[in-house]
Amino acid sequence: MRKTTTFALLATAVVALGCGAGSTDNASSSSNDADAASDNAGGAKDDDKPKTAKIGQPARDGKFEFTVKSSKCGVAKVGTDLLGAKAQGQFCLVTVNVKNVGKESQMFDGSSQKAYAANGTEYSADGEAALYANKNADTFLNDINPGNQVTGVVVFDIPKNVKLAKLELHDSPFSGGVTVALS
Repeated sequence: MRKTTTFALLATAVVALGCGAGSTDNASSSSNDADAASDNAGGAKDDDKPKTAKIGQPARDGKFEFTVKSSKCGVAKVGTDLLGAKAQGQFCLVTVNVKNVGKESQMFDGSSQKAYAANGTEYSADGEAALYANKNADTFLNDINPGNQVTGVVVFDIPKNVKLAKLELHDSPFSGGVTVALS
């Protein structure tokens, strides 16, 4: 059953990538120019903004403002006894609030998020485990309208002896991302 579910998730992700291909962080539009102008109205330059946020601090990438609420590693299983996922190593559950600060709807996809160990090793989110870790599938292909926000859990399956150092959060698979330190 896990292979079938994984295949279905992969197929859905491919469709989502195709749908989100037009939405990039680097795309220039009048609304993005207006947002940039309002951000810089006080004379602040992009270089003056912090490069790395911490847990509890809002950080923006494209149309999303992310606030990581917590990170918990060492979880062996998510879901119930009947429906769930077992970690290959350990699950790290990252609770994140995602607010749409843009002027149009944007799809949040947990699988676009990345986690990194201190040595730079990159880990992808586990979309199947996230389905079991979230009651309302908040981190799975969720359209968020302007001004609205959701809070959900992004799940990473990492080796038992690894500790995550930072996250790279993205408003789309093609955006530049924003870094949030976990320690």
